[in-house]
Amino acid sequence: MTRTLPVAALQTRPMPSFEAAWEEARPLSEDAVRSGAQMLFLPEYCGGLRTKGAAVDPPCAPEATHPFLNNAKAFAAEHKVWLNLGSIAVDGPDGRIANRGYMLSPDGEITGHYDKIHLFDIQLSEDEIYRESDTVSPGACATIHDTGHAKIGHTICYDLRFPHLFRRLAQSGAEILCCPAAFTAKTGAAHWHVLTRARAIETTRFIISAGLTGPIPGGGEAYGHSLIVDPWGTVLGDGGAGPGCVMAMIDLDLIARTEARIPSLVNEVDFAPPA
Repeated sequence: MTRTLPVAALQTRPMPSFEAAWEEARPLSEDAVRSGAQMLFLPEYCGGLRTKGAAVDPPCAPEATHPFLNNAKAFAAEHKVWLNLGSIAVDGPDGRIANRGYMLSPDGEITGHYDKIHLFDIQLSEDEIYRESDTVSPGACATIHDTGHAKIGHTICYDLRFPHLFRRLAQSGAEILCCPAAFTAKTGAAHWHVLTRARAIETTRFIISAGLTGPIPGGGEAYGHSLIVDPWGTVLGDGGAGPGCVMAMIDLDLIARTEARIPSLVNEVDFAPPA
């Protein structure tokens, strides 16, 4: 008996408030449920995103009273679906925020969370500078969500450039690797597709990457192109440039068949670094 799972990656626009972000995500989530999805994936900062100079300045709240999180929990319980919140901004431990992703069960309960490890501190040009660490506290622990349908390894956006994290998650049992993102338009056009496909090929795992799309309040632009990629690196769905929903029926048994052909996860050997 094959293990198939209907999934959806939602592609939303960056919104300046919790309320606007939920009004953006809710109808797309309803469309995905009507289309038969049992597991929904939302982008990074799906609860709202603004920028302020080089820093991200998303709407933020404590976890217990977070409006977007509580709306999402109620939606998951009402529609009996698994809901992966790519990330939202919650109060962090040191006066900065946490860029935190969540897995919500069909009962509307939080079954796990992940704080983004690799923060986006780069300078693309003289004028385009990003310093996520100015306002965001980094995480330190990798996370796998066990949903019963599949084990989900959670990463976020800039994590995509660090293949050892994806490899470690796959070697630890993750079957699907999600990488919700707010990739910039410039880096997205150059690297998004090739990096996402590479992570799938290297790990022989499914990659589901829900992305924000369009102008960011305060400055900047998100690339979009939410992707669902299979373990062979085949793109099963691409969200393009506008808001919408990418659907796919994934065959989890394809993981073992692909591993049998290219067992790179078990062929790894230790070696001495260059002198």
